[in-house]
Amino acid sequence: MTFAAPRRAALFASLALAAGLAAAQAFPNKPVNLMVPYPAGGPSDAIARIFFNPLGKELGQQVLVENLGGVSGALAAQKVLAAPADGYYIFQGSPNEVILSPLANAAVKLKTEDFRLVHPVADAVMVFVTRKDLPVNSVDELIALARKSADKPLTYGSVGVGSLYHLILENVQAQTGVKLAHVPYKGNAPLLQDIGGGQVDFAVLVYSAAMGALAEQGRLKVIGQLGAQRSELLKNVPAASEGQALKNFSYKIWTGFMVPKSTPEDVVTRLHAAIGKTLQDPAVRSQLAAQTQVASAPMTLAESAKFFEAETARYRAIAKQINLQPQ
Repeated sequence: MTFAAPRRAALFASLALAAGLAAAQAFPNKPVNLMVPYPAGGPSDAIARIFFNPLGKELGQQVLVENLGGVSGALAAQKVLAAPADGYYIFQGSPNEVILSPLANAAVKLKTEDFRLVHPVADAVMVFVTRKDLPVNSVDELIALARKSADKPLTYGSVGVGSLYHLILENVQAQTGVKLAHVPYKGNAPLLQDIGGGQVDFAVLVYSAAMGALAEQGRLKVIGQLGAQRSELLKNVPAASEGQALKNFSYKIWTGFMVPKSTPEDVVTRLHAAIGKTLQDPAVRSQLAAQTQVASAPMTLAESAKFFEAETARYRAIAKQINLQPQ
């Protein structure tokens, strides 16, 4: 009789363990939600629409796209963190929502470390774009003009204080010693419109078909890329690092699929394998290219973790350098 209770406890423990393993092995046994931190119709939503169907096929379950805008994308991130950490809510994020928003926005309570990057999925091409009559045709000429214009600094637009584009151009100023005047906007569209209209001198933005059309019409100029080398999608535009002023300059904006940090390892492994296979799909790669996005290179889970840590450290260092305070 004295051994009955311990035996019962051991039996319950082994049954619980078996049930837990069965649940993990069965993942996913219901639809998976892919949370997009912006409204439908934008570039972020377009990426989700490319992935949800092939990813669902790899997982053997339907993937549902859910859009939730607000608080610079952090509202959706916080909703994913509030859900059970079981792999059924995946966050589609970039440095803007998970690294920069907690540094720039006092209303954002999440920490970057609350998330685990399962795998990056797409890299966008970022470019320097200027008004049509700014007397420069390269990044070196832009920096030289900025140096000469110290008494009346050139204006640059961004999608807000603490945004990736703002931090990049603060870093340009730190590297080159030039002084620029920041003009924050509420989004890409009005900023691009004002560059086309000549109201602001230049910006760093993600290259888009709309921008390409404006450049072809002669309404603005695309003078340089921010990647380490020219993107295969924009071979006629030189990388800034090809010049002299920003020799080792390299930035890319990536999008990745993330889960809460406490998600079980076997679930993360299952998601990682499915995302990896989806990235090899020729249809996915060509659809991303049509959105001027490049499918991310393969990464192990360890490499994804290392990449996420390095990106977090990089942007935190720039935020500290410019004394960025949450507002």
